[in-house]
Amino acid sequence: MIETLQLYFSYPFVRYALIVGVLIALCSSLLGVTLVLKRFSFIGDGLSHVAFGAIAIASVLDVSNEMILVLPITVGCAILLLKTGQNTKIKGDAAIAMISVGALALGYLLLNIFSASSNLTGDVCSTLFGSTSILTLTQGEVWLCAALSVVVIAVFLLFYNKIFAVTFDENFAKATGLHADAYNLMIAVITAVIIVLAMNLVGSLLISALVIFPALSAMRLFKNFRAVIVCAAILSVCCALIGLLVSILASTPVGSTIVAVDIAAFGLCALTGLVLGCAKK
Repeated sequence: MIETLQLYFSYPFVRYALIVGVLIALCSSLLGVTLVLKRFSFIGDGLSHVAFGAIAIASVLDVSNEMILVLPITVGCAILLLKTGQNTKIKGDAAIAMISVGALALGYLLLNIFSASSNLTGDVCSTLFGSTSILTLTQGEVWLCAALSVVVIAVFLLFYNKIFAVTFDENFAKATGLHADAYNLMIAVITAVIIVLAMNLVGSLLISALVIFPALSAMRLFKNFRAVIVCAAILSVCCALIGLLVSILASTPVGSTIVAVDIAAFGLCALTGLVLGCAKK
């Protein structure tokens, strides 16, 4: 097995996949805790469907660099979801369902009508489930992912205290003079960036798992906000690495394998938390 891994690591595309996988897993886990605690878990699912629709538009327009089109559209929809969710006529969950289902349906419709690809089913499957796209990254895409990941991590660390305040008691934060709406907007934009980055790793239908599972797993073990974030980051990175290596060795779909490892980690953490809770009693 070690010799096989050494052979695979000699190929640049495998190294690129590991680098991008680790960066995306780390960014997803940082925002995942905040999204779970604020009950925004499904915003990732909604934005992932929007990203799929944007990719369909980029494919129809024959845009060589999809990121140029996909990122602005996804960020714009993140802002729209936040604003619509504050509307008393359309609640947050209804807004997410409306935009996500609409984007998914229109994206698939556009691909069917205008796509010139001879393997439409394979292209859609790869986009939805991240089957092989992580293994076809170019050096330029890796650098772009690294740059965006550094920005996301830097913003999270720089505004950590503000994000903490908005996450746990938004009304109190507003009462103290904190511009909570601005920080909610920042969280939505960062989430959109992470969603676009994660499309290549696990596909649009599985992105929510990458955001939610590490956070929920860490919450089974710790109650402190900082401890949960650190634990979620470690778990997310380890699960992404294990999932990538298993998928390469066993020739399984990358996205599904990573999510399967995340599910196994959640089960282990839940069992450990239950045992520790019983021991304390």
